[in-house]
Amino acid sequence: MTGVDTNIIVRLPTGDDPLQAAKAHSIFNKDDIFIPETVILETELVLRHAYGFRPEAIHEALTRLFGLPNVVLPHPHRMLTTLQWYMDGMDFADALHLLASQECRMFLTLDRRLVQKAKGRGTCRVKEL
Repeated sequence: MTGVDTNIIVRLPTGDDPLQAAKAHSIFNKDDIFIPETVILETELVLRHAYGFRPEAIHEALTRLFGLPNVVLPHPHRMLTTLQWYMDGMDFADALHLLASQECRMFLTLDRRLVQKAKGRGTCRVKEL
């Protein structure tokens, strides 16, 4: 199994550098690919801020990536739920943070929007500090 960095993942939907994109595509034909949650988090951020991708395009790109037969995620269910909450209007990072905290009784934040968006999601109560 081979782990990959954000810069490899970003080449797949952007194709902005043809040589690097070809290298990125080729690695997915050689081995099982492990994608850490930190890489996925950074990928969403880069696609949104650096490339101007809309949430729908990010969702589509990540869904296609996660559907590849040789892609391995550390917590597949958590990542799929993150994508769903993201499409429901929650910030990607907030959704991932909250899902990773489900064994906690409470998740504290200074972000009122997160408190509102998190209502009814998961078992961990989100509360404004």
